[in-house]
Amino acid sequence: MQGMASSDEPNVSERKLKDHEKKEEDKDEHGGFIDKVKDFIHTIGEKIEETIGFGKPTADVTAIHIPTINLKKADIVVDVLVTNPNPIPIPLIDIDYLVESDGRKLVSGLIPDAGTIHAHGSETVKIPVSLVYDDIKQTYDDIKPGSIIPYRVKVSLIVDVPVFGRITIPLEKTGEIPVPYKPDVDLEKIRFGKFSFEETVAILHLKVENKNDFDLGLNKLDYEMSLADVSIGGAELAESKTIDKNGNTLIEIPITFRPKDFGGALWDMIRGRGTGYSIKGNLDVDTPFGPMKLPFNKEGGTTSLKKTKDNGEEEDDEVSNSIQLFLHYAIQVLINGGGKYRDGLAMSQQYVIERMVDANVEELVHA
Repeated sequence: MQGMASSDEPNVSERKLKDHEKKEEDKDEHGGFIDKVKDFIHTIGEKIEETIGFGKPTADVTAIHIPTINLKKADIVVDVLVTNPNPIPIPLIDIDYLVESDGRKLVSGLIPDAGTIHAHGSETVKIPVSLVYDDIKQTYDDIKPGSIIPYRVKVSLIVDVPVFGRITIPLEKTGEIPVPYKPDVDLEKIRFGKFSFEETVAILHLKVENKNDFDLGLNKLDYEMSLADVSIGGAELAESKTIDKNGNTLIEIPITFRPKDFGGALWDMIRGRGTGYSIKGNLDVDTPFGPMKLPFNKEGGTTSLKKTKDNGEEEDDEVSNSIQLFLHYAIQVLINGGGKYRDGLAMSQQYVIERMVDANVEELVHA
């Protein structure tokens, strides 16, 4: 009995080994069959592609434009050139885009059913994106007005191609964009050329400060100015000048107005009591990122007339005294109906005009 058991053991082991080898063969055959099917399908796909001409489309970001930029937002257009090598049109199912700065999302979106790319053709697909500065500044406190920030545009094109199915084409492009800051425009002084109460010709001296980290190429300035809530006029001036980044420049603007329209405010200015002023308008400028129209609005407090010597020092109150003399005669004429005071009024008026012109009167403005 023991001998028989001993003689049977090799047979059992041999059968187990054969069964294991058979299973491995079946497994190999099964795996090989699947691989053969995959290879066959791949080969058929290649044959179809070679025969019919199907292929994967390609795409590239060719340009990024900034058609509009102002203090509120920047409109960006991303140009993507898509090439379809296939003999039939392919649908552009979706466009997924993201604009980020230093890894932080600025804006994102999805454009569904973005069109069709013609057979054997190339088309430029335009992706419009708007960056609203208030949203950005509220989200990221460290992004300051006047700064330049880096950005990265990420675009995913999803197309449907026969044989290949749906394909996602990822694209990226980097650049820089500004967060513009409005300029500070201040009226430093008015230098009079011709003075009379009916018509006065003067030069406005405006100081324009550029608070941005990029240069401004000034092309045009339009403005409207008021003294004592009375408009002294406005104009549009073509002025070509570069304002360096974080720098300032002076602009001289000719103006004509009638002082008598100011009433008592003129005398307040001359007598040193001062009156308020305001100036508002727009600067048309060129920047490295495209043209901008930057608005400005400034209100000042004390505005007074003073005369200066050639070295810039203030002289005595001769002009103010002459004005007070003129006012004295004017009041007497009104009260007494002219007479002996009328000649004094005419003489004092002429004296005021001569003194203001000859003494090089300037209007000094203190905001």
